[in-house]
Amino acid sequence: MRDEALRWFDEALWDLDTARILHREKRFNAAAFYSHQAAEKACKALLYNVNEAPWGHSVRELLARYYNRLGETPPNELMTYARELDRHYIPSRYPNAHPAGTPHEAYDEETSRRALEAAERVIQFVKNVLRL
Repeated sequence: MRDEALRWFDEALWDLDTARILHREKRFNAAAFYSHQAAEKACKALLYNVNEAPWGHSVRELLARYYNRLGETPPNELMTYARELDRHYIPSRYPNAHPAGTPHEAYDEETSRRALEAAERVIQFVKNVLRL
């Protein structure tokens, strides 16, 4: 499963780069979504690395599943990043997730930056676990 873990991690890095491009181009809602996607795929790489099939889209739940497999409690700081990212899975894309307006109107540079930073932290954690 190591090969599958590396495939997912490679795609996580690609999504992180995409998030950075979108942030630079002021597509803040899309940058937040791709930040979530990057972290989600990195966490799925973690699970593949311990021979577990990853299902779902919650970064928080994927990390919890990984730590449960190890018999450990996830670090609070890591889970804070996961919660930040999970907030963007739906609202960054769908107008009906907001009381008015559109996702691209609801997102700003600071929100996008927080999502990017959270994704970078999660990805760095996974990179260390995978010893890359």
